[in-house]
Amino acid sequence: MVVEIHKSHASGQVFAPPSKSYAHRLLIAAALAKGTSIIRNVELSEDILATLNGLKALGATYMYDDKTITISGITNFKESKKVTIDANESGSTLRFLIPVSLVVARNITFRGSKTLMSRGITVYENIFDRQKIEYKKTPELLNLKGHLTEDEFIIDGTISSQFITGLLFSLPLLKKDSKIIIVNGLESKDYVNITIDVLQKFGIEVSFDCNQITIKGNQVYHPGNFEVEGDYSNAAFLDALNYLNGNVIIDGLNKNSIQGDKSYIDYFKAISVSNVTLDIANCVDLGPVLMMMAAFFHGATLIGTKRLAIKESNRALAMKEELEKMGANIKILENQVIIAKEPLKAPNCLLNSHNDHRIVMSLAILLTRFGGKIAGSEAVKKSFPTFFAILEKLGVDLKYEINK
Repeated sequence: MVVEIHKSHASGQVFAPPSKSYAHRLLIAAALAKGTSIIRNVELSEDILATLNGLKALGATYMYDDKTITISGITNFKESKKVTIDANESGSTLRFLIPVSLVVARNITFRGSKTLMSRGITVYENIFDRQKIEYKKTPELLNLKGHLTEDEFIIDGTISSQFITGLLFSLPLLKKDSKIIIVNGLESKDYVNITIDVLQKFGIEVSFDCNQITIKGNQVYHPGNFEVEGDYSNAAFLDALNYLNGNVIIDGLNKNSIQGDKSYIDYFKAISVSNVTLDIANCVDLGPVLMMMAAFFHGATLIGTKRLAIKESNRALAMKEELEKMGANIKILENQVIIAKEPLKAPNCLLNSHNDHRIVMSLAILLTRFGGKIAGSEAVKKSFPTFFAILEKLGVDLKYEINK
């Protein structure tokens, strides 16, 4: 689908979408609990649906009504039955549920898009080899046979915190204690803190000290009633409108949130004033919108950017390609992106989504100042399916062209 956005002045009051990071984690913990939990303020994005369907395949049951999910935990482990989980394009679903499935089941097949499966699971493969878990990969499938056991897991913290989160959900269910030793530092530490926050809500004890996480075995998840807090990551796109001649009030954000993407507030202010250097290693999902903001204002240097290359698209390259259609000048290094100060103009050609929700949203916000079209705009369904409806509510003039 192509969306055409005209120059617009966004104005109004909206609620921040619910945090996808918290929703994934709350739903997984609820599925592992002995009993029924209620999780409120859930938006059924494609990624959240992938996790819900994966949990259902593992034996949980759920009902959805008015943004509320009532979920009953897995009542028995499927020792012999084959389980198939379709992660679609959700890296969180795949990486969170691999260890969970190796506790709950014994014979598992994961499906996913070629893009997702190509992003790699080397961290887990090392564990499979160590623990004699059978695995076979194809471009769209991962077959697993075996059982996760207690261990001392050595994890490179610079690859992705999602591997640590997957283990954190699983290890409390094993009979004996385990440890996760993090080497080379930990990027996206706040995502691990979100996981630990959710675990504690469900009665799970973990100890996180420096580079070591200790997890007691033989623990029980206790059901509960929780609400997903507003998402700073997606709120950043809406708040960016305020820097591009908009007047938008965003409700529903927890001012005391531990979400790492909350840092966008300070980063936006800095970018709007001068050419600055910002470290985004702990909030790499902000990369596209920060590149857009830097190109619009005074330029910037972003460091800690290497993981932009292994997201839904190579986000640094994708944003460079699209912003340069509007006159930007961007240089990409191994772990750094340099955006020069150049005047932007309306694109004279179609912009491309690169099938990446954060690319679409970053470009859409910028086009409210210049006008233009984005192909593949349906990619927003992955994390923020109501994005364009909210823009329209705020007075942004846009129209859709369905691909034939």
